Amino acid sequence: MSCLICERIEMIKEGKNPYFVMELETGYVVMGDHQHFKGYTLFLCKEHVTELHYLSRDFKLKYLEEMSIVAEAVYNVFKPEKMNYELLGNGDTHVHWHLFPRVSGDTPEKGPVWWLPRDEMWNDSKRPEPNQLKVMVDKLKEEINYLTKR
Repeated sequence: MSCLICERIEMIKEGKNPYFVMELETGYVVMGDHQHFKGYTLFLCKEHVTELHYLSRDFKLKYLEEMSIVAEAVYNVFKPEKMNYELLGNGDTHVHWHLFPRVSGDTPEKGPVWWLPRDEMWNDSKRPEPNQLKVMVDKLKEEINYLTKR
């Protein structure tokens, strides 16, 4: 069975994923392909498991700590009003976090990002231009490096 997250990780290892930010001990930080929610970032687990509780205790605790650092970096760089943290797995079962910076009015009604129509959220017009993507990646990488060295 094919795994989209494993394919994305392989692209990172081959240097073919322009959304790649950086590698941490337990996972890979990548910007979301679509940026309706400016700063939308994912944290992909290095281990292919379908549930958080399948990870060893030490790895799981480190993964959660690193996810929290990535989320803090997203918050510091993109200055949202609120962060949403989501670990779903209904579409891609490989454990990965969606980190959504939220601001008032980013959806028609208050609620989860998934209430936004898919064709609006994943519209190609929401893909960042290469120069915009590079700026976002560089700023996020710099902030993660800063936070991990505190």
